[in-house]
Amino acid sequence: MGREKSGAALAFIAAAVGIAVLDEINPGWYTFAQVDGSFRGMPVDLWLGWAALWGPLPVLLHRWLPLPITLGLLFWLDLIAMPALDPLVHLGQHWWLGDLFGLATVALPAQLLGRWTATRRHLFARVGLQIAVFAGLILWLLPTAIFTLGDGSWAHLGSLPGPALSALAQVAAAVAVPALAAVRELAVRGAGTPFPWDPPRRLVTTGPYAYVANPMQLSAVLLLALLAVVTRSPALAVVVAATVVFLVGTAAPHERDDLRERHGERWVDYRRQVRDWWPRRRPYATVEARLWLDDDCGPCAATRDFVALRAPVRLTIVSAATYPTPLWRARYAADDGYSASGVAAVASAFDHLGLLWAYVGWILNFPIVNRLAQLIVDAQIAPPHPAGGVR
Repeated sequence: MGREKSGAALAFIAAAVGIAVLDEINPGWYTFAQVDGSFRGMPVDLWLGWAALWGPLPVLLHRWLPLPITLGLLFWLDLIAMPALDPLVHLGQHWWLGDLFGLATVALPAQLLGRWTATRRHLFARVGLQIAVFAGLILWLLPTAIFTLGDGSWAHLGSLPGPALSALAQVAAAVAVPALAAVRELAVRGAGTPFPWDPPRRLVTTGPYAYVANPMQLSAVLLLALLAVVTRSPALAVVVAATVVFLVGTAAPHERDDLRERHGERWVDYRRQVRDWWPRRRPYATVEARLWLDDDCGPCAATRDFVALRAPVRLTIVSAATYPTPLWRARYAADDGYSASGVAAVASAFDHLGLLWAYVGWILNFPIVNRLAQLIVDAQIAPPHPAGGVR
């Protein structure tokens, strides 16, 4: 699939999910007549047509339609089309405010995601948008459709007492960590995204991929299974089981053929040693890396001893005094070109220790967590100080 078609596909998914959310929070901007072929009161054909108009069509024309003109045209078309849809659509007094809100919160992100994918720009922004879109699709829209057509209900989740909801949220967050860390790894070290038609440019065997071959699928399946239990939905559980069968029997062979063709023997060697659904205890022999720590800094020396005691795989600990330029914080550098400093350096080194400590490192490498941890370390544990600068 070409990049423009990939962008159009993502824009359609984003618009479809966003319009469904918009309809859920609709305070009365519009209502729909009761007709066959509706999803939660919204006619499916109108939903899909609306998503196509706000998503892929302008993306395919992005070379001729700048974004501001696109949004203006969409608003103009809605002003004409929405009243003409009566009696299928009943408009409230201030429906146009809802349309502007929808354009800003649904059409604009869908257009940005589609256009950035088509032009391969703003990698981290489009990765963030992909996370939001697919989280909404997999963890909200899919279960909602199953509850509507089958059994289970969000009400079962909402009726849980506060402590149980808090515990559930913590479990769900813990299960989601490998998937989020894998997305970060694909972007930072692979220069790509999880979307199959916007893939990494380089083979990624680090981070969660050093332990399990499909961390995102594993997290998604576990989250949906957890959701099936708390919403009391056997239908969702059946869908989860069917999804696993599809992933193992259909998607996995196709993915293996594609990656073998793109990455050759490196991929073959990696897949011989890393399984699909059961993580390794110790990491796959990934890229060689070095960690520079200051021997004269107490916390740095303690970190050095902690890492060395756990026999890191393909990680060499080096004295910061030997670094060619002054180092103000710990430094990590891998042979694939990736580097990090401070807390991120130590977190990246944890990838080489084993599954438990790698998991801690993945959390520490999340942007907000990393920034907060770095502030704490700088203020209370090991303030930045110069080391190295050997000539």
